[in-house]
Amino acid sequence: MMKVMVIGATGGTGTAITEELVKRGIDTIAFGRSHQKLVQLADRLGNPANLTLGVGDAMRPDDIVSQARGADVWFHCANVPYHEMASKLIPLGESVMEAAERMAARVVAIDGIYPYGRRRADLVTEEHPKQPHTRKGKVRLDYERMLFSKRWNKVKVLIARLPDYYGPTANEASYLGSTLEAIAAGKMAFYIGNMQIPREFIYLPDAAAMIVELASRDFAYQQNWNIPGAGVISGRDIVKIAQASSGSVKPVIPLKKIGLSLLGLGLPVMKEVVEMLYLTEEPLTLSRNKYERYIGPIVATSFQEGISSTIKALQLRK
Repeated sequence: MMKVMVIGATGGTGTAITEELVKRGIDTIAFGRSHQKLVQLADRLGNPANLTLGVGDAMRPDDIVSQARGADVWFHCANVPYHEMASKLIPLGESVMEAAERMAARVVAIDGIYPYGRRRADLVTEEHPKQPHTRKGKVRLDYERMLFSKRWNKVKVLIARLPDYYGPTANEASYLGSTLEAIAAGKMAFYIGNMQIPREFIYLPDAAAMIVELASRDFAYQQNWNIPGAGVISGRDIVKIAQASSGSVKPVIPLKKIGLSLLGLGLPVMKEVVEMLYLTEEPLTLSRNKYERYIGPIVATSFQEGISSTIKALQLRK
């Protein structure tokens, strides 16, 4: 990778990947809609010489092309709100791919586990059957098909699939992000789903390190890749670590179907979470076999360290 662009650089995954790229000394363009947020990101990273800012709308291919400035690898981290996924996710991806087609760029698309549907194995490999039974899972599978479509003759793409994530840069797009923010602030918090059943989470700095490593390998393109976490942990144990780190013992209330549906009366995003609650009852755990076989050991910060670091970073930001 000679020069890269991060599309959606001020979001949770985009910020983490931008930070990792800059740390490695790679010439990086941070692309986003808000100039103010991009400036804040640059300030947070110490305004490094190898970081430039590009303002534009990822829904407009011309905007992306105008800011690409010779970048050969594009990290597509832009996303859409849950309640707009059905109408906007694929048009957003098509915009990025159309721009990449013009520039003959490589695209690293960050995605999740929804297309897999229900778990059919203890460890879910990249070959796990994709049989989504939810609307969002079906949209995400159509999104994958669009990315790998033969429409694109000049683009090579890889999909990096993450489980639920957390970290200092995680935001409302992360189930756990708002929970840890509230605990860090000493407020009552909500936890989405079952707090007793252990499930997989990944620390965003770990994910960023593995994704950047993957993107540097020519053979990795035109494939799906799992980006696994450090293991599984229950919500109850997450809360224990977070509360010990923050010094706060305010209540953490689990939100299940009824609670989410009631919140959804005023917050459309919460209403949309309901159909994905099966993942908190029947969690998927990603296999690390392919990554370790072809790339190397996964980066796996312990939950104790990752959650504690996240709480401290959130408190410093206040």
